[in-house]
Amino acid sequence: MDRRKSIKALLIGTASTALLVDACKNANTKLPEETASPFVGADRMKEEKAAYEKLMAEPIFFTEHEMKTIIVLEDIIIPKDAISGSASDAKVHEFLEFIVKDKPELQVPMRGGLRWLDMQSLQRFEKAFVDIDAKQQLSIVDDIAYPAKAKPNMQQGVAFFSLMRNLTATGFYTSEIGVKDVGYMGNVPNQWNGVPDDVLKKYGLSYSERELKECASYSTNG
Repeated sequence: MDRRKSIKALLIGTASTALLVDACKNANTKLPEETASPFVGADRMKEEKAAYEKLMAEPIFFTEHEMKTIIVLEDIIIPKDAISGSASDAKVHEFLEFIVKDKPELQVPMRGGLRWLDMQSLQRFEKAFVDIDAKQQLSIVDDIAYPAKAKPNMQQGVAFFSLMRNLTATGFYTSEIGVKDVGYMGNVPNQWNGVPDDVLKKYGLSYSERELKECASYSTNG
């Protein structure tokens, strides 16, 4: 369940020709050390804002106990580490509250799965899932986290955990914390230092003094 083994392969778009030309004209201009994620603080359209406000005005779906269970489970799926915060730090549980309102077809699977989890916990340890210790919680999760290894009587739990894991990953990696976790910076222009000198020599070419001054900078710092 190491999130970094399966999610960091992202395609990074190349800058447009116009941006490259502009970068050439401003060869001595330093790029900012940190570029804010394009997803952070992005404005929503009026229609999106209205739809969001309408959904959030609806009665809270998850009970207090269900929400506590979700928080425990989401942090088992994406715990805090040296690189970033946990799923609960990213408020994934708030995303889940939103998504089950936006997609009502998820309400029964989510509520049913949370009840299944509690029933398993009660049968094994005579306590609800949130009230057992971390080792006991993991013993239940391990039985449903790997579909190929799960026993036939665990299939309902497997289906629920797969849904929960997918939603948790979606919520986390569309949050500010998640975007920073994968290091995504969006489409940013590269600073081009011109064709390498050895390549120019190979083809008997060279830059003019003007080109060297305005476009090509052979700085090792990039």
